[in-house]
Amino acid sequence: MPDRRPIIAIPSRFAATTSALRYSAVVTARALADAVHRAGGEPFLMHPVGADEAAARLAVADGLLLPGGGDLSPSAYGEDAAHESVYDVDAEQDAFDFAAARHALSTGMPTLAICRGLQLVNVVLGGRLVQHMEPDHRHVVHPVRVRPGSLLAEVTGAEKIEASCYHHQCASSLGEGLEAVAHAEDGTIEAAEPAARKGWFLAVQWHPEDTAATDPVNQRIFDGLVAAARSA
Repeated sequence: MPDRRPIIAIPSRFAATTSALRYSAVVTARALADAVHRAGGEPFLMHPVGADEAAARLAVADGLLLPGGGDLSPSAYGEDAAHESVYDVDAEQDAFDFAAARHALSTGMPTLAICRGLQLVNVVLGGRLVQHMEPDHRHVVHPVRVRPGSLLAEVTGAEKIEASCYHHQCASSLGEGLEAVAHAEDGTIEAAEPAARKGWFLAVQWHPEDTAATDPVNQRIFDGLVAAARSA
């Protein structure tokens, strides 16, 4: 009997419309689920409601993937006014994702945080965000430099990664215990990790799932998550 695929929990995103359904939907990007499955994991798509039950529900999972999505409420990081570009803020989604991130950080659950996920983890740890970058990093593929000795370098085996980005926000200051391990040429923090590792935890600002099917370096990020979940 083959080994069981490690279960990777992915909180789904709320969507107002989809092409195949008549109503609003709860969705996950196929490229994201495909990258986890290709790595040998089983994508477990979680309904992102009931923040008070998040930790108990995550007990069935071997790892966590915090995906991209809409913006966090600026009030979460101490700002009263929202920039006009802030979009798709959802209090229920935020609450669930915050609870999932806190659980992962406290237990050492293998975790990969992508785009919004990095911003979420940063805010959980007391960091701040730039509400809107000028210029933003939407529809951009650019190189990021990886810090030698980091988990990101260990997982990818690379000093430079071609990163497919779609974000208009970024970390302005990092939360307690986080350190930057990759930067874009303009200085934007493109990856962060806890300085003191408690389990496998990596946050990237770009979307490795965009190119993982054809770029082994980006696929290795998912491979690393699944390998850590298998041995956890």
